[in-house]
Amino acid sequence: MGRHAGRLIARRIAWRPTGSAPFRYRHAGSLATIGRGAAVAKVAGLRLSGTPAWLLWAAVHLWFLIGARNRLAVATSWAWSYLCRDRSARLITGPIAPATASALRSHAA
Repeated sequence: MGRHAGRLIARRIAWRPTGSAPFRYRHAGSLATIGRGAAVAKVAGLRLSGTPAWLLWAAVHLWFLIGARNRLAVATSWAWSYLCRDRSARLITGPIAPATASALRSHAA
C-alpha cells in the first residue's frame, strides 16, 4: 500500500498522469500469539498452532523491524524475558491499597 501511494504521489508532484492500476490488497496471512510458546498462524494456506506458530510469529515480527541492530536488540530482549520468565504485563488482581485509591481519585479530579 505504501509503495502504491508513494508512486501516485511522485507522479502527481511531477504533474504526470497517475495512470497506475488501482490498489489491490494482498492478505499475507494471520498470526496471533496466545501465550508463552503458544500461537496460531494461517499463512499461504498453511495452518500452524503451538510452538511452531509461536516461532513463526516471532520470526515474522523480527523480520519486519528496520535494521539489524533493532532486530538483535528485540530478539535479545525477548530471549531474556523468555528465559527469566519476565512478564511485561503487570495485572492488578487484588484490592487497591487505600493510599493508591486516594492518589487515583485525586489524579482523576
